[in-house]
Amino acid sequence: MTVNIKFISDRLKQARTLQSLSVETVSVETGIESSRLNQIESGNETPSGDELLILANYYRHDYRDFLPGDRPGPFEQADILYRRHGVAFTAQDRRSIQEFLFLCEIEASLEKELKIPKVDFNFAIKGDYYKKHGEAAAAALRIKLGYKSREIPLDIYRDFRQIGVHIFRRKLSSSEISGLYIEHPTAGHCVLINYEEDVYRQRFSVSHEAAHAIFDSSDAVSVSYQRESSKYDRTDKLEWRANRFASCYLMPPDSLPNSSQWDTKLAAAWASRLNVSTAALSYALLEADYVNEATAKLIRSVSVPQTDKVDPEAPRGLSTLQIKRRKNMMERGLSNYYVGLCFDAHQQGIISAGRLAEALLTDHEDMREISVLYGRNISHEL
Repeated sequence: MTVNIKFISDRLKQARTLQSLSVETVSVETGIESSRLNQIESGNETPSGDELLILANYYRHDYRDFLPGDRPGPFEQADILYRRHGVAFTAQDRRSIQEFLFLCEIEASLEKELKIPKVDFNFAIKGDYYKKHGEAAAAALRIKLGYKSREIPLDIYRDFRQIGVHIFRRKLSSSEISGLYIEHPTAGHCVLINYEEDVYRQRFSVSHEAAHAIFDSSDAVSVSYQRESSKYDRTDKLEWRANRFASCYLMPPDSLPNSSQWDTKLAAAWASRLNVSTAALSYALLEADYVNEATAKLIRSVSVPQTDKVDPEAPRGLSTLQIKRRKNMMERGLSNYYVGLCFDAHQQGIISAGRLAEALLTDHEDMREISVLYGRNISHEL
């Protein structure tokens, strides 16, 4: 069989450049001579099987992404992302985003193998009133997932995973980025949230990006920024719709307080009760016409103490050390849900111990520590 050297070389070069990596850096970290890498990328030499596997693992791709065939890799989506928003992403963040896409693909594969049930949710857009789209979709999804009219969702990560959205949180070096959505060619809806954000703001961000998955998947990618003003900008209809969906999903209109006695104590209490930032609360109250701008500004000036905020993936039932270590895992992009899938797949013989380590972006020693942290067993030696 004839090997399409140009396809392989082009894909390898594309993977490297999309992550803003130099040939010299790749050489140092893979052990493949830079002269050899240049020859491979120029199409003058064919990589050996071992070299291809090493490079695929280093670039956080399935090795099949570099071989001709019907399998679509997420190169086009990443290219669109960086052409539109490249200035916002550091080289380190580009690397993080590729690992995120890698994890999404593994998660989708494991969910299929483990037969994880999903809730079928399709929302049909009617008319061109974007605000109403967001409100109606939020209400419809809440009903679909069995929420009562005033019930506040506690684990929204679980909610959106139920409808097929792959959600990962990771600490990004760019403080501007709040979250992003990518329609992966094989994994589908993929959402990355900046774990650097406040816990309550992360809840809004993931709801916002889930709205893009529901409404805007045909657009392939979207990026949201941490600036509060950008979250509530009404000049961008797609962002406004996503914001309105997030607000109504997290704070259904029936749950909002209509008080004439707002002060800093009441603002903090309601933000804590609704598990949202005071900024999100203030804009929701403005939309409901329950407060004026002066009162909204007062509400936004308040901060809920960090000790009052609970992350559903680092609940209070854990020890202080366990919470710290789980948060460290999430900073690296590894959610509790994903780690659980990986260990379940391993224990059912779907993936080997070696593949488990690869899926957890780690080595043998660190994988042992992860297994202890999550109370899981590794069935076979590496």
